[in-house]
Amino acid sequence: MTKHKITFLPHNRQISVEPGTNLLRAALEAGVHINASCGGEGVCGKCRVLVEEGGLEGGGKEKLRADDWEKGYRLACKSSVAGDVTVRVPVESVVDASVLNLAAIPRKTASAAQIHLDKLKEAGLFIPPVEERYLTLSPPTHEDNVCDLTRLINCLRKDFNERRLVVDLAVLRKLPEVLRQGDFAVTVALSRPVRQDGRTRIINVQPGDTSNENYAIAIDIGTTTVYGQLVDLLTGEVLAEHGEFNAQISYGEDVITRIMYAEKPGGMDRLNEVVVGTINKILDRIFARSKVNPDEVTAVALAGNTTMTQLFVKINPSYIRRAPYVPAASIYPMIKAEDLGLALPGHVTALIYPCISSYVGGDIVAGVMGSGMYLSDELTLYIDIGTNAEIVVGNKDWMMCAAASAGPAFEGGGVEHGMRATKGAIEDFSLDPVTFEPMNLTIGNQRPKGICGSGLIIMLAKMFLLGVINNQGKFNRDLPTDRIRERDGTWEFVVAWAKDTQIDRDLTLSEIDIGNLIRAKGAMYAAYMTLLTQVGLTIDQLDRIILAGGFGSYVDLESAMTIGLLPETDPDKVTYLGNGSLMGARMSILTNKVRADVVEVTRKMTNVELSEAPSYMDNYVASLFLPHTDINQFPRLKERLDQRSKATQSK
Repeated sequence: MTKHKITFLPHNRQISVEPGTNLLRAALEAGVHINASCGGEGVCGKCRVLVEEGGLEGGGKEKLRADDWEKGYRLACKSSVAGDVTVRVPVESVVDASVLNLAAIPRKTASAAQIHLDKLKEAGLFIPPVEERYLTLSPPTHEDNVCDLTRLINCLRKDFNERRLVVDLAVLRKLPEVLRQGDFAVTVALSRPVRQDGRTRIINVQPGDTSNENYAIAIDIGTTTVYGQLVDLLTGEVLAEHGEFNAQISYGEDVITRIMYAEKPGGMDRLNEVVVGTINKILDRIFARSKVNPDEVTAVALAGNTTMTQLFVKINPSYIRRAPYVPAASIYPMIKAEDLGLALPGHVTALIYPCISSYVGGDIVAGVMGSGMYLSDELTLYIDIGTNAEIVVGNKDWMMCAAASAGPAFEGGGVEHGMRATKGAIEDFSLDPVTFEPMNLTIGNQRPKGICGSGLIIMLAKMFLLGVINNQGKFNRDLPTDRIRERDGTWEFVVAWAKDTQIDRDLTLSEIDIGNLIRAKGAMYAAYMTLLTQVGLTIDQLDRIILAGGFGSYVDLESAMTIGLLPETDPDKVTYLGNGSLMGARMSILTNKVRADVVEVTRKMTNVELSEAPSYMDNYVASLFLPHTDINQFPRLKERLDQRSKATQSK
């Protein structure tokens, strides 16, 4: 059968496919990323491509604007190849990970009750999961001819009081040669047990003294991004770090879409392959930057939500999304990193954070550990804002947790011009109160090509406060501005005219977009209030609120409270943690104290299924307004709105 050639621009990447091949699938096979929030189901309308030459069948006309169709745009997921074709992937689909590695400083940093290396050393609790010992052994003689392993163990017992030792087979296989290469002076890597009655494993042996080179890696496997850090286990210093977009985003923006993809033939293998590839790319970068030899790495700790973890270890995630929502495991055994496909030496042990439930995963447990919340007397509300809103409330004595599916609206999904926080994304916004002309500030100070989550929150808040939209998210059509208009039966606000953007059309925010944002923020707010009700607390009784996650670190607090994404509280009670998952992973490779505590913490965390909580739906419906049906929950905002109303009436 004759094959057809597809050329993807601006990548200049070509692939030959069978006639009738789906264009989105062909892009995946060619390694070309095209935004597809819905995973190719044809409902998001994000996978636009411009046909420059040749023809396609289908194209999803019903999901495209009439002017887009006439220009030659088609939806990749609804197009099949009917001949040689050249398509251009628009700029808004280009994955730009450079912004992930900018030196960004959160507005505040967590400090209370954190675990610090110096304090651990002072308390005698600095016990890394893997330690190295330099040994000088006496060579064997006719009079002293005990076996090599016994000679090694005897020295460990005598010089370092090591007991209850076991040895890996890989170590035993190379032990004779290594001992003689080093003239019986060797460095031994010891993997410590979490429990005091456990056994210490000898996982590696090297010739000579390499005890001053002991490193470990912390990895956060996020739904959207993956971050890695290389840590010196002797000093606790982070020597190098790097972030990449999780390559799984090409198969769906959220965990449910990816689970559905994993259920297709070959789907789980593919998702596992691309996330392992993403991690290995990060490993290459941090080794290159730090000049550290990978052979000197002794451990890697990984934290991710339940779905990301199961896909990483190649476990079927199907039952996560099916009642009664059961994950495959809550606690994972220690696994050799190479068995997971990681580009690390065979002696490296992988430590995977445990999860609580299908939707409260190891990333949240790691954040609780990294923030020190589990050590504090303060009543704390821990919030990780993302596609799912995972929350924990409690202190060192008790904790309850829950997750609400907020959808990907604040990460670009469900918003026509929504996008991730990359260069060209609008991240800050203001409106002239008289002319209603906008001022847009983008990441990298480039012409805009979309709006990221933090920008959407500010935009919504500014429009609400100035009366551009009402509390239901509908535009005030009587305002004296041509930026509020009707298109295809939907009212929208022109944020930037086409001539001022990187894209070939006006950049807008519509009432449909706003409705999706309100539903997303409503799901989050309802989750906070339901969980607090379950434990008999109110917002005023909390000592602090911790905002975690990459997105949570850049949420404008005032704007988030204005739209009802966050409860109204004293700003001084709010702490921006940053990537709590990565912080927790780093802590667990610095000390076994955290590894020992984490088991107790997971037992202490009681999960609440919000779908089964009678008050959740009531709270959700009440939250589908800006900021809420009960404005008395936002007294400071109520006062501002009353002042605006009086000022309007006096004119």
